[in-house]
Amino acid sequence: MTDRPSILNKTVPEFSAAMTGGKNFNLADYRGKNLVLYFYPKDNTPGCTTEGMQFRDLHPQFQDLNTEIFGVSRDSLKSHEGFKGKLGMPFELISDPDETLCAMFDVMKMKNMYGKQVRGVERSTFVIDGSGKVVKEWRGVKVPAHVDEVLAFIKTIA
Repeated sequence: MTDRPSILNKTVPEFSAAMTGGKNFNLADYRGKNLVLYFYPKDNTPGCTTEGMQFRDLHPQFQDLNTEIFGVSRDSLKSHEGFKGKLGMPFELISDPDETLCAMFDVMKMKNMYGKQVRGVERSTFVIDGSGKVVKEWRGVKVPAHVDEVLAFIKTIA
C-alpha cells in the first residue's frame, strides 16, 4: 500500500457541491470560519451512523469555536436527507456522487469487504482554516473517540 501525499498546509481550491437543505456548498461562503469536512463511506451503516451522531452531539461546541461541520459521501441527496433527518443532524451533508471531492481530497481506496476488493471512501476528516488551508488531516479514521480528537484540535486553533 502506498502512502498518500499529504494535503496538509495546502489551500483548498474553490468548489461548489450540492448539499442537503436544498442548498449548494460554496467554499468561499465560509471564509473566516474553520471547517470540518468528514468523508464517510455510506449513509445508514453502523460506523457512519455512530460518527454522525457524535458530530451531532458535539455540534454546539464546534459552533462555539467558529467551526462548521459537513459530512461528505457518494450517496444521493435523497439518501442524505433521510439519513440527516433520522439522526437529527444540525449540519448539512454534501453529496459527491461523481467523486469530485473524493478525488480532490484523495480519499478513494481499495478495501477488502467480505473477502472481495472494492473501491470505496476511506473514512477521513479534514480541518480547513478560515483562509481555506488544510491545517489537519486524519486518514483511515477509526470512529471511537475520533470526534473528541477533532474537537480537541479545533480548540487549539480557535
